[in-house]
Amino acid sequence: MIMRIVRWVSMFAFLAFMSGPTTSQPVPSQAEWINALHNGGFVIVFRHGATYQDQADTDPLNPKNIGKQRQLNDDGRRLAKSIGESLSKLRVPVGQVHTSLFQRAIDTGEMMGFGEVEASADYTEGGLVVTPIENNRRAAALRKIVATATPPGTNVIVVTHKPNILDAFGKDWFDVREGKASVFKPDGNGGYKPIVRIQAGAWSELAQDADSFLNLYDLN
Repeated sequence: MIMRIVRWVSMFAFLAFMSGPTTSQPVPSQAEWINALHNGGFVIVFRHGATYQDQADTDPLNPKNIGKQRQLNDDGRRLAKSIGESLSKLRVPVGQVHTSLFQRAIDTGEMMGFGEVEASADYTEGGLVVTPIENNRRAAALRKIVATATPPGTNVIVVTHKPNILDAFGKDWFDVREGKASVFKPDGNGGYKPIVRIQAGAWSELAQDADSFLNLYDLN
């Protein structure tokens, strides 16, 4: 039991550090935000999982041309599966899963194991191959979904790209790594609040002794 307490105290500090300077509000404790996720009502925005760094999108206007895209590597696939398993173990209900049209985002969403994903241009990287107007529209679409109330009792996942996250939420997300998640709470008035940010590998740490944690905080 002592080791479990030490582990959770360490994770409190880790997640407080990882949440970053996104808000002047106090960082919620791990118990608070996991309990909140358990009850639903949040939007979790992921950057797609780890990819092969020697690959590039050489036909970016044709997302169906999968062979000309950067793909998930073995670590990206493994962590996507691990994230889904960890969320399930933590009893975090996931309803909708939205992704970019690029295969690395679709694969990330599918490998989490929450059923069919809905791919959309709204969350697809545009960069220099689409107009500034379209990039702005996609940024607005990402902000809109994190401000939209989720179906009752569920959380919504969005898998997108670093440029989309930066355009939507600003320079505080410049360090968003592949697989990193940002948790947002719609405020019910067309806005949202950033809650916490979690590196891809941290979910499995959170899921260790999940039953003991959930019982300890009476979350089940």
